[in-house]
Parts: sequence; structure tokens; C-alpha cells
Amino acid sequence: MVEIEETSGNPDPVSRRALPRIPVGQLLRAALDLLFPPLCLKCRARVRHAHSLCAACWSEIAFLDGAVCVKCGTPFDIDPGGETVCGPCHAQPHAFAQARALMRYDDASKGLIIAFKHDRLHHTPAFGAWLERTGQGLLAETDLIVPVPLHRWRLWKRRYNQAAILGARLSLLSGVACDPLVLRRKRPTPSQGAMPTAKARRRNVLGAFAVPPEAKPRIKDRRILLLDDVFTTGATLNACARALKRAGAAEVNVLTLARVVKPA
Repeated sequence: MVEIEETSGNPDPVSRRALPRIPVGQLLRAALDLLFPPLCLKCRARVRHAHSLCAACWSEIAFLDGAVCVKCGTPFDIDPGGETVCGPCHAQPHAFAQARALMRYDDASKGLIIAFKHDRLHHTPAFGAWLERTGQGLLAETDLIVPVPLHRWRLWKRRYNQAAILGARLSLLSGVACDPLVLRRKRPTPSQGAMPTAKARRRNVLGAFAVPPEAKPRIKDRRILLLDDVFTTGATLNACARALKRAGAAEVNVLTLARVVKPA
């Protein structure tokens, strides 16, 4: 008679070992990457991670991570040491306290920024993360992020304000509140890009911005971070900063994706 050995229902020690658990979100991302491979934001070549640049395009971008003017953020060719103020800021101080930009506005970055203005909103996660790193020092001293507004007619035509999109993303990453309604563009102005000189740019936006009466309590005695895509001459940013300070803001700083750098 053959005896059959009874076994318990417990699995053997090998089968009891826990299998690695992969989060569902990670599995879904991997599946999506197979179906829709992540592409470089600039040249559309395949990259490892979504919302990124390939190595070649990354190397072309002139990130402003070296020595800069402590006021306007313009880069110095040679590090002068300490908190140095550039000549133009000495000659004509800005209405804002400090400005910082992520990258130089040139042929390598221009396409990225223009595309973002015209429906390439998938640039937002990358731009938001880069701005958060670049603006860490300013964000630590900020009570409220305020995007540079568009006039309602231009907003209707473009369908969104790229500065407000960046502000919402930066607020999400940094935890600093963003309010796109505290600053208003009172009148439509021709594009600053059409202005032939810096003086013409200043005249173009003179008195163009204001804080509505109902919004003044939201900025009174608060430190504001003014957000825009490009710092060109600073005319628009200065006009916005003056309007915010007249309405009671304690301080206004500036953060932009890019800035124009004049040849030395």
C-alpha cells in the first residue's frame, strides 16, 4: 500500500518570496512610451525621458548659470566676483529689484519659445521644472507669482497666455501661489517686437498696465515674482513692476525663460 504524504496548503519558502511590485502608473508610462516614444522638445529625435532635450540640443542652449548682474541678471563674460551691478543698471535702475532668466534668447532657444507661444503646450513640464531650479533663490522670497498679462483681444486671438501657463506650473512645483488676475493690461499695444528702439518700447507700454481696485488687497505688502517668457529690453517688465508697486506691492522680482543679451 502506497502512502500519500499530506502537505499543508502553505507554499514552500521559495514561492513565499515576494515578487517585485511595479506601480500601475509606471507600467502605464512604459506602455505609452512604447506606443508614443518620447521625443526631444526641439529636434523631435527620440530621447529617454519625456519633456526633455536630446544631448545635442541641450548642448546648444546657452543656460545662464554663470556670473550675472545682481540686479538685471545679464551675464558677464568674466566673473567680476561678488554681487556686481552692470553698467546699464547703474545708469538707469529698473523698477524691479532683481531679474533672472533661464537661458539666452538666441537662434538655439528661439524656436523652443516661439513654439510654446503657438500651441506647443507640451513644453510646459520642462519649462516649469527648469524655471523652478533657476528661480529657487527668488522663489524663497516670494509671496505671489504674477504672470505678465495679455490684453483680452490678444488673449482671444492666441487662446492662452503663455506666461499664465508657466505661472500655474511653477506654482504647482514650488508651492507659491499664482494669481493671473491681479495685473491687467488696460489697452492693446502693438507688439514690442515691432518697436525699432528701446525708447519706442518704453513709450509703447507706458501706462498700459494696472492693478484693478478689487485686486489691490491681494498684493499689498507682498513680495511679487513677475513671470514672462522673454526679457528683451525690460520695458514691459518695468511697466508691470511700476504698476504693482504703485498698488502696494512690497517688492517685485522678475523671472523669465530667456533674455536677450546684447553683444559686448
